[in-house]
Amino acid sequence: MSRLQLALNVSNLEEAVAFYSAFFKTEPAKVRPGYANFAVLDPPLKLVLFENPAEPGTINHLGVEVFSTQEVSEATGYLQQRGFATDVEEKTTCCHAVQDKVWVTGPDESRWEVYTVLADAPLQDGLSGDATCCVTQSEGAAQAPACC
Repeated sequence: MSRLQLALNVSNLEEAVAFYSAFFKTEPAKVRPGYANFAVLDPPLKLVLFENPAEPGTINHLGVEVFSTQEVSEATGYLQQRGFATDVEEKTTCCHAVQDKVWVTGPDESRWEVYTVLADAPLQDGLSGDATCCVTQSEGAAQAPACC
């Protein structure tokens, strides 16, 4: 089982949370400063919001949330067999959670991840993790910030 992930940049997190809560008829699963995520049941969707006033209304990144490390490993093998360059991250703290994931770059430099959440990240100084923590490296060049 899996669900599509859509990570959006929003100019006002509080306003966006109110809109998407009403639109999807569900409250956020997690809210942190500058960050919120929803686990929408119908349609199956992981909606992630990043407060980013410089880029409102744009896609931050895309992904597929799976529910086990084995599924991440299977996705990694499949993507590598298909000839995609993969960036694997294990037990990385990202978006206020500890995750295993694999990244690929799609057409027009779109970043996609297949990931599983292992645990909530511990609170540090009142915050949990870093919403913009997942800057991946590819051939020595930093890619756009992305995380789920």
